[in-house]
Amino acid sequence: IMAQTEDFYFQYKKCNFVSSIYTREHLEQLELFEIRDSDVFVVTYPKSGTVWMQQIVSLINSDGDPTEVQNTQAHKRVPWIEVPPSNFQLRPSPRLNVTHLPYHLVPKELKEKKGKVIYVARNPKDVIVSSYHFHNHLAFYESSKDFSDFLEKFIDGALEFSSWFDHVREWYNHRDEFNFMYITYEEMKKDLRASILKICSFLGKHLDNEKLNTVLELCTFNTMKVNPMANYEKVPKKSNDGAFLRKGTIGDWKTHFTVAQSEMFDRIFQEKMKDFPLSFVWDQE
Repeated sequence: IMAQTEDFYFQYKKCNFVSSIYTREHLEQLELFEIRDSDVFVVTYPKSGTVWMQQIVSLINSDGDPTEVQNTQAHKRVPWIEVPPSNFQLRPSPRLNVTHLPYHLVPKELKEKKGKVIYVARNPKDVIVSSYHFHNHLAFYESSKDFSDFLEKFIDGALEFSSWFDHVREWYNHRDEFNFMYITYEEMKKDLRASILKICSFLGKHLDNEKLNTVLELCTFNTMKVNPMANYEKVPKKSNDGAFLRKGTIGDWKTHFTVAQSEMFDRIFQEKMKDFPLSFVWDQE
């Protein structure tokens, strides 16, 4: 029998957290973490290219040297700050971090322009499909009855980290409080080289052509999918079909959404994001 959603999540300051992973105490302490200028935070709503960006910032940070990404798991190289226990304060600089936290729960000092924030957004229809498979694949998530049930939960913000709409809007609207860079999954898909150069420039790093090519090669979806240090293959699963890194494409939502679901989602999207100044790419060009 599936656990009731109430037991499954707890709410902390209006955000849903999986009870088996997170703790209130840690989330409270997190807001008071001391931030260093050299800290880098990759921020995403789940399933928006998090692992990809963990790989990219690791490689830029190691100056294109692949040793670490081939020998150390992604979550050890670029840990989630919200997952306890955190040895955040003890880690040497530059500390690379990743988080799915909404804007209002991150360390307060980050909002004083200490450290750097790279926000990665992805079109929400693909986020939904990716997330649907993810929830059905991994052991510590509850499965949904079917896609339509999952879609409803997503729209209602009833999943982990609550509403996608709020997440993207809040972070973007408050971007002036941070050293902030916004990039989309689709932009990275379309031109990974240009995206990596943009990230290098934001982080104040320079890679020569040879190093850039190494980074590019190690950050393609196909390379990462077979790299056990990037693909999270050790995470407990419900079954062996499916994968943590599944397809990594744009427009896969079309294989799951009915026309009616797509039109309904478009209406809700228009309503909730009407003041949002940026557009999303919904399909491969």
